[in-house]
Amino acid sequence: MKFICIGKNYLAHANEMGGAKPSEPMFFFKPDNAGSSVDGIFPYPEFSSEVHHEVELAVLIDSRVRNISQVMASECYSKVSIGIDFTARDLQRRQKKLGFPWEISKSFEDSAPIGDWVEIDSLGKGVQNLDIELRINGETRQKGSTRDMIFPIDQLVAHLSRFVSIDPGDIILTGTPEGVGPVHIGDILEAYLEGKKILNVEVAAQ
Repeated sequence: MKFICIGKNYLAHANEMGGAKPSEPMFFFKPDNAGSSVDGIFPYPEFSSEVHHEVELAVLIDSRVRNISQVMASECYSKVSIGIDFTARDLQRRQKKLGFPWEISKSFEDSAPIGDWVEIDSLGKGVQNLDIELRINGETRQKGSTRDMIFPIDQLVAHLSRFVSIDPGDIILTGTPEGVGPVHIGDILEAYLEGKKILNVEVAAQ
């Protein structure tokens, strides 16, 4: 099992982070233990002083695919959820400044808690018309719709499958809308899909 994460897949977020709009999907990986948070706790890592939240639609892969077409891509998944891509922004800036890869800022343990899985058919609408939201201590910090993605989910699946096999149990984090920002010890994060809370995370000292 692995996490495949998409960067800059919402134009407003791409603008807030700076740099050009991507011409094709950008992706990176997180290890399986990125989703290993216990009892809804995110332990704030000691190696960073600036961890940011990035709320994202998560897609659970059902079947192994390689070089799948965009037309057939929707056949390999049936459930979605909400995930949070926690990012050590201070480490990311340092790595970018040095011209080095920045997976160190993304791929640490517990960095991708995932909410309850929801059957797409039960939502009554397609995956490209879903609302996602993140509240911190009761205040909305991020809110967006999958219809605003630069690259829709089926295009992401087809593109990724050109480079790596995507296996059952793999999770695709499909990018975050604008509004990313820091979290602090004691914060309570609540993530919503179509207005229903499906993920609750408390930020705690490690």
